[in-house]
Amino acid sequence: MGQKVNPIGLRLGIVKTWSSRWYADKDYANNLHEDLRIRKYIGNEVKHAGISKIEIERAADQIRVNIHTARPGIIIGTKG
Repeated sequence: MGQKVNPIGLRLGIVKTWSSRWYADKDYANNLHEDLRIRKYIGNEVKHAGISKIEIERAADQIRVNIHTARPGIIIGTKG
């Protein structure tokens, strides 16, 4: 049986980029757990929206969450 390679890890830096873009010296574990909680919450709230990717970017005191979805009207509402 052959060795299995993660397709995202194989393409990082070549075709794909990281799903979370931030750097932390001291609070790395807290930020990582917060990212996981954000992804889990969004996934549970809008399961039927067809979410393909959630990107999280952190600046000094801000968090930007980009949600790539097939049905954006479900997330932002019918009137936008």
